[in-house]
Amino acid sequence: MTRCAVFGTGSWGTPFAMILAEAGCEVALWGRRKELVDTIAATRTNPEYLPGVVLPESVVPTTDAAAALAGADFAVLAVPSQTLRANLAAWKPLIGPQTVLVSLMKGIELGTAKRMSEVIAEVAEVGPERVAVVSGPNLALEIAQRQPAASVVACVDEAVARRLQQACHTPYFRPYTNTDVVGCELGGAVKNVIGLAVGMADGMGLGDNTKATLMTRGLAETTRLGVALGADPYTFAGLAGMGDLVATCSSPLSRNHTFGFNLGKGMTLEQVIAATKQTAEGVKSCESVLDLARRNGVDMPIVAAVVDVVHNGRPTQEVLKNLMARSAGPERR
Repeated sequence: MTRCAVFGTGSWGTPFAMILAEAGCEVALWGRRKELVDTIAATRTNPEYLPGVVLPESVVPTTDAAAALAGADFAVLAVPSQTLRANLAAWKPLIGPQTVLVSLMKGIELGTAKRMSEVIAEVAEVGPERVAVVSGPNLALEIAQRQPAASVVACVDEAVARRLQQACHTPYFRPYTNTDVVGCELGGAVKNVIGLAVGMADGMGLGDNTKATLMTRGLAETTRLGVALGADPYTFAGLAGMGDLVATCSSPLSRNHTFGFNLGKGMTLEQVIAATKQTAEGVKSCESVLDLARRNGVDMPIVAAVVDVVHNGRPTQEVLKNLMARSAGPERR
């Protein structure tokens, strides 16, 4: 039986542990907070993130990282992206020589502008054939309710991607394989930023034309950056690109969309953070995505606009006006 360790008892790590278990894997679910882990063990539910959703008995909650990683075929990392480096450094001595490290995170590291797979390879000192990513339109609550969804599992080693595909394929969760790790990761990271922008437009009371424009031009920005970094442009037309973007920008279940919506209504960053219990990855990643783009000479005006609102305190109306005032050019640019 395939053995998996899932690190992170949040809104995505928890349902992914459920997916793995219902695909036939033996699953250890690691959490940092003993009180939450004990609650999950006692009630088979995660009341903080997925109240009412019952986890399979084959999901074993634990605070013991060594026990979770013992004999693990896959170690699934579902912690906030900006905490990955420190967490993984602590877990590194416990990771077996054959364990594949799987990223569920959709962010870019602040300061280094590295993708999560790059951070994993660097900190764990493993080759790219031992690093995989999962990305796609995966709103956690819908997954936990076992609604049909698809995703992409990517690794440069296609055989490893196929193994991961088998480990998480259920009647309601359909994974497709891909070898374009760069494209899949960038699609997941940048869509969070575009989700903030679309949420702001919603909060400002703007209509579908505006939101469709932001989504489409946001995808163009993502593709430009991806191509500059060696990604396959076709990846961005698939589940890890357009699919994830549509779900994030269209659903009230999206944390990034909700965060942007509150900013668009006129709330300050501090007010939105105080009202939001869960992490909206785009809030921090917008800075690192813009940093990555500038390091590679890629123009990303929507991402820059989000940074202006979120971190520079500029009013959403002013930023939108400036976006619309940019000189017009050919679409394929």
